Amino acid sequence: MRVVLLSKAYVLASYHSKAAEIASLGVDLTLVAPPFWRDERGVMAIEPVAPRGYRQVVLPIALNGHYHLHWNRGLNRLLSEVRPDILHVEEEPFNLAAFLAVAAARRVGAKALFFTWQNLGRRYPPPFSLFERYCYRASSHAIAGNQDAVAVLRAKGYAGPVSVLPQFGVDPELFSPREREPEEFVVGYVGRLMPEKGVDLVLRALALVERPWSLLLLGSGPAEASLRRLAASLGVEAAVEFLAPIPSRQLPPHMRRLSTLVLPSRSLPNWREQFGRVLVEAMACGVPVIGSTSGEIPSVIGEAGLLFPEGDVAALAEALSRLRADSALRLLLSTLGRERVLARYTQASIALETVAIYGRVLAKGTARHRS
Repeated sequence: MRVVLLSKAYVLASYHSKAAEIASLGVDLTLVAPPFWRDERGVMAIEPVAPRGYRQVVLPIALNGHYHLHWNRGLNRLLSEVRPDILHVEEEPFNLAAFLAVAAARRVGAKALFFTWQNLGRRYPPPFSLFERYCYRASSHAIAGNQDAVAVLRAKGYAGPVSVLPQFGVDPELFSPREREPEEFVVGYVGRLMPEKGVDLVLRALALVERPWSLLLLGSGPAEASLRRLAASLGVEAAVEFLAPIPSRQLPPHMRRLSTLVLPSRSLPNWREQFGRVLVEAMACGVPVIGSTSGEIPSVIGEAGLLFPEGDVAALAEALSRLRADSALRLLLSTLGRERVLARYTQASIALETVAIYGRVLAKGTARHRS
């Protein structure tokens, strides 16, 4: 089985363990990543990695940073060389990159799969609606990152087979538990500094929590300046540290510094949390997590962490105070979180289900041909 897997996400080295796991299951895999990706956080250059069992090809992206209009230069030539059985496109079906990739797959006789996180029923104007309809018709399978995304696909007319599967799991050897808890109560947030991520709620909640505590905010984004001003106005700036983004393989040691990780996302009319990967990474490291009720967060955490109603500062402060005061609860959630990741969210389990999807796609095509 020859597969080409296309995704800009593989600029991060930590995601490559998924590709290695797929290849270990007997797939002749070519992974396509760009030399860099640009978004509101800045430019993320591809991190060096030694491919294990798969081939990596770096193709430049035209209109890099334009989420809906970027596309992969050289993909047609690569597919003509590889002649894959399957092209797995980890792009939203309304993007130009997905449309061009699915069309290129058809030209070489490959089956196409696309991936979607979209958990809101947004309607797009032409040409994006045309890209979306084409991908729906021409793809052999869809993979949805959450259950709400399946409902969106069906409501918008996708009638083909679909599987619910996160885009990535974690490497449990890389994201492994710490030897002991931090001596002080260290609260962490990792991700984009954007209004919808609700980081201001953490600052407001911690201002209500008995000290001492410290807050590490790892990430960048347009909300950083306003968050610094808010910390100063609340009188907590001395306990808050803003940290620049770090290479993905340096994230586990950072996670192990935390007493708890908080994902306080707030839903907006055009956005709600699609998964919350940092929750899984923290749980794999044995770090208790607190999440809001936005989008997929409750499903990811399950019974392995604490939830609070999104936007509710008092409820978040109560959850933080509870964890701060109760070492037995922290130990319990640490254990439950790690167990949940090992059962559901490892790269190996994601790869196993992905390869099973590949098998179903090819078997269906073979059956149709024989009939």
